[in-house]
Amino acid sequence: MEGALTARDRVGIQDFVLLDSFTSETAFLDNLRKRFRENLIYTYIGTLLVSMNPYKDLEIYTLKQMELYMGVNFFELPPHLYALADNAYRTMLTEYNNHFILISGESGAGKTVASKKILQYYAVTCPSSDQLQSVRDRLLHSNPVLEAFGNAKTLRNDNSSRFGKYMDIQFDFKGEAVGGHILSYLLEKSRVVHQNHGERNFHIFYQLLSGGDDELLRWLGLERNAQKYCYLVQGECAKVSSINDKLDWRTVRKALSIISFGENDIEHLFGIIASVLHLGNIQYEDDGKSGNAVLSGNAELRWISKVLSPLDVDQAYYAKDALAKAIYGRTFTWLVKKINESLENQDATRKTVIGLLDIYGFEVFSINSFEQFCINYCNEKLQQLFIQLTLKSEQEEYDLEGIEDEECMRPGEATDLTFLDKMEEKIGNHPHFVTHRLADQKTRKTMERMDFRLLHYAGEVTYCVIGEEQLFPYACTVATQFKNSLMELIEILTSKEPSYVRCLKPNDAKQAGHFDDVLIRHQVKYLGLMEHLRVRRAGFAYRRRYEIFLQRYKPLCPATWPHWHGPPAQGVETLVKYIGYKPEEYKLGRTKIFIRHPRTLFATEDAFEICKNELATKVQAKYKGYKVKGEYQRQKQAAIKIETCWRGVKARKDRKKREWAVKVIKKFIKGFMYRNQPLCKENEEYLTFVRHNYLTKLKDHLPKNLLDKSWLKPPAMLEKTSELLHKICLRNMVRKYIKGISAQRKAQMQLKVVASTLFKGKKEGYSQTLPKPFADTRLNEQDINMKVLQMIRNERIKGDLILQCDYVFETVIKLCTLANKQGVVKVVQGSVKFTINSGKEGIIDFSTGQDCAIYKANNGHLMVVSPRLKSR
Repeated sequence: MEGALTARDRVGIQDFVLLDSFTSETAFLDNLRKRFRENLIYTYIGTLLVSMNPYKDLEIYTLKQMELYMGVNFFELPPHLYALADNAYRTMLTEYNNHFILISGESGAGKTVASKKILQYYAVTCPSSDQLQSVRDRLLHSNPVLEAFGNAKTLRNDNSSRFGKYMDIQFDFKGEAVGGHILSYLLEKSRVVHQNHGERNFHIFYQLLSGGDDELLRWLGLERNAQKYCYLVQGECAKVSSINDKLDWRTVRKALSIISFGENDIEHLFGIIASVLHLGNIQYEDDGKSGNAVLSGNAELRWISKVLSPLDVDQAYYAKDALAKAIYGRTFTWLVKKINESLENQDATRKTVIGLLDIYGFEVFSINSFEQFCINYCNEKLQQLFIQLTLKSEQEEYDLEGIEDEECMRPGEATDLTFLDKMEEKIGNHPHFVTHRLADQKTRKTMERMDFRLLHYAGEVTYCVIGEEQLFPYACTVATQFKNSLMELIEILTSKEPSYVRCLKPNDAKQAGHFDDVLIRHQVKYLGLMEHLRVRRAGFAYRRRYEIFLQRYKPLCPATWPHWHGPPAQGVETLVKYIGYKPEEYKLGRTKIFIRHPRTLFATEDAFEICKNELATKVQAKYKGYKVKGEYQRQKQAAIKIETCWRGVKARKDRKKREWAVKVIKKFIKGFMYRNQPLCKENEEYLTFVRHNYLTKLKDHLPKNLLDKSWLKPPAMLEKTSELLHKICLRNMVRKYIKGISAQRKAQMQLKVVASTLFKGKKEGYSQTLPKPFADTRLNEQDINMKVLQMIRNERIKGDLILQCDYVFETVIKLCTLANKQGVVKVVQGSVKFTINSGKEGIIDFSTGQDCAIYKANNGHLMVVSPRLKSR
């Protein structure tokens, strides 16, 4: 972007934020005009994209253009719709969050085309597979169906969207489009029964009559001549040179099949469309008696149901039109629901989305109806949301970069209006509201008695309420539904990261190259572009990452040229101090430099151009003394050629690397999809990678000892292998452990096993004794009563006594011995007699036997049996 600044006087500036006179509407329009004359239809306001309808093909939507903008930094290339779409997509993938792109503007400004181009960009550039291609086809083919039923020719646009559309495109973690969902808002149902001069009804009526085969029309009771139907002739332009209804019919029929509409569904759909046409042809007359309306003919009755009601002629026509609008409105709602069923993603795992919101812009007509009131109210709310989200985005970037700037908190005031049914009663004193009754004498001359006027953010609009009494129940219902839908939409948008496209039309005549200053000034005001620019300029006009800024401007400072070897932030700081930036002109964030005024950047860019020219002059002077004529030019051309070749070689190497990376990623993704299939060429490399990766990780996460029960969870394909490896690992650890055990340790463990069978779960505190090795005895001879010692002395063998009655037997003896010392135990002929404090006596008998045991004998004594010992 910086490189284009040198041509700013001729082609304008790519980003309005860099306008010095950013508060001047004239400067804004002058910049737009310069770019439009050079066929540069896109201009940024920060990250907002302003788009001018060129009314001609500029060849800027080719496959080559798509590839050019793939994965490129947002400001690296000239402004483009693809840059905005790619930036939203890449940010969604890297940050794993949801986005929306709001496309707004007047009818004929290019909103529908912009929405289509973004969808096509994603369809071409996002990774895909054969399984997901059908999802993309349905996403793309939902457009012609919705356009047929929701678009119409107006005075301003031959394919004007007469409804608001919000489409969510769902992406999986690989970035593949896997589904979608559509919400529709405020279909212009009044168009079904009334069209202004020079306008048409919805496209589908004319497509059906022009393209439907004879058998279908005969079944529906229709004729090909659109002049036969009251609902199609009011605008007096059934045929339009720029529209091929017959070709569009074939496109719609094919699209319906692709998005999974069955033949029965299609028959019923067109049957309802035909019934609306027949309903429009019903005529009434007064019965001459009661004043009630009666049918003046019955030719159409066999195609529709009979409806009887005691209404006069005017009421009957009104009721008929209301019925036609309701039928068409509900049919459109059903159509959107069927499309959503076709686009629904069956995978329940979390998805990220990019939403596309294509909605009416702020419009003012000679007569503004209730529907127009709703449309402008929607724009009012969206404009407020737009400003709030922009402020939030700016402040978040400043906070992230550690920039403290009070100016970014002063964007100017925003209007906040609430529309109520009883306006004069509720808001009669509001300065932005006036009616004929409340207006002064001068204002009354410009208003009808049934008008009221509101001051929107974009200017004054006068609304007409003629017929409000009849429409009141309908209006209340529609207003409630619209309010609920709008609140739902606001909630959806506030949960996502925003991107904006503001579409402008250069003239009303759809003429290429003609720039209508008055019309464009009107749109700039109504779209709030100047307000948005003021918000973006409230802080810093320019911000760029240190690496990019340093790479471009390093020739301006001897310390940074030709190479800077330190951190980029320090390099930029060194550079701007050398250039002479004043402290108030810039701030250094964590990763970016922020420049407050465009003139500072312009001066830097101009200095850079001078520096380049000086270098060129030095080179020229070096060759000036050459005798060979034209040597300098030849050397210069050779240098350019060498540079070009070198850049080509580097670009080809980079391209090969990218192609290799794409091939590897595609193989990996395909292998992942076939991972549960038998070994084949599709999954061979992927399975090899998974095996290698698992075994490498397992090597570093093996159990540390036999008590360590952890084991790395394997992928599904390696479960059996993992189980076998686990067993082998355990056996190996057991083998190593056994080999390291001494004979003495082995004997100890055998004794522990015996003890475990006796006391595990029976003796409190047993588990705490497990780590302690057995001793030959825990008793010292001096602690044992002589009579007890004499009794067990015959168990000694070669001076080595092992008490295999284990710990309990030793404990009993120790207790008895200690008690005997205190005079409470008396040993009697192989027995121990003890007295409890209460005076009660007891006897413990000692014996040897086959197994160790302690029990109460028949004589009432406590019997302690120790196994016979063998010499070792």
